[in-house]
Amino acid sequence: MDAAAPLIDVTDLAMSFHRPRSVLDRLTGRPGRIVHALNGVSFTVMRGETLGVVGESGCGKSTLARCLVRLHQPEAGHIAYGGIDVLRLTGAERRAYHRRVQMVFQDPYSSLNPRMTVRQTLAEAIAFHDLRAGAEIGRRVEELLDLVRLPSDAAGRYPHEFSGGQRQRIGIARALAVEPECLIADELVSALDVSVQAQIVNLLLELQGRLGLTILFIAHDLRLVRHISHRVAVMYLGAIVELAETETLFTRPAHPYTAALLKAAPEMDPGRRSVIDAVRGELPSPLAIPAGCPFHPRCPYVMARCRAERPVLADREPGHIAACHLEPGHKL
Repeated sequence: MDAAAPLIDVTDLAMSFHRPRSVLDRLTGRPGRIVHALNGVSFTVMRGETLGVVGESGCGKSTLARCLVRLHQPEAGHIAYGGIDVLRLTGAERRAYHRRVQMVFQDPYSSLNPRMTVRQTLAEAIAFHDLRAGAEIGRRVEELLDLVRLPSDAAGRYPHEFSGGQRQRIGIARALAVEPECLIADELVSALDVSVQAQIVNLLLELQGRLGLTILFIAHDLRLVRHISHRVAVMYLGAIVELAETETLFTRPAHPYTAALLKAAPEMDPGRRSVIDAVRGELPSPLAIPAGCPFHPRCPYVMARCRAERPVLADREPGHIAACHLEPGHKL
């Protein structure tokens, strides 16, 4: 495999959901409504890199994550992993992909079987993929608990006996049990206390260094995203509107939406960590995305062209792209 080639290459990914017709829809003959969750998303992730993905709730971040692990089947576009077309995989090849790319969810309690001990949960994942046998499975369980900084006696306990942060460590251990190359962390720490969030993020950084993991880190918390990510993608209404190396994006944002998110959290103030309600006005419904630039109803720099023409992602400087009609270098 070419080391210079992206590990993940996503091109023009599109996904929509059909809302059930209401009684009023049926009475008036109105067709069912369509939620446009992803609208031509393209990006790459290099091996060993952490790509942060930020944006308000409803912008499509979780839908993107679920498409990457094949929980959703996108309607259009391509996902390549190590040069292999992910959306065409079936049978053993698809199972192999699921082992290489693991997702860690926001709520580990709902994804852990409450009737299974930690040992049983981890051993099941190891045995299913034939990664160890016999006594080796038990030793591997101990290794995994040590990796995520849990005591060995945690193996005999059940999920309800742990705190939220500890359960998230169990969720990470379960993902690592199948020896993945890539972790997709979907709002991994958003339900945890601030101090616990930092511990989990630092654990991810440590694991990445030890195991060479590639990470897609989806979060609302700009402070954490800045701490963990090599590059950051900003999503708005199902599309990426800006992508750059982390420090470039945080110090020289090229899209008004990105600038608004950053201004809503001055100095990464711990008291203002969420990007929810960070921008003036309400997020338009994905049932009716505005014409032209989707951000124009909320943008302080809006001009006539923004209302009529949708901007495309274009270079602002090397490695920095944004979808905006403002001239490069415009002070935001």
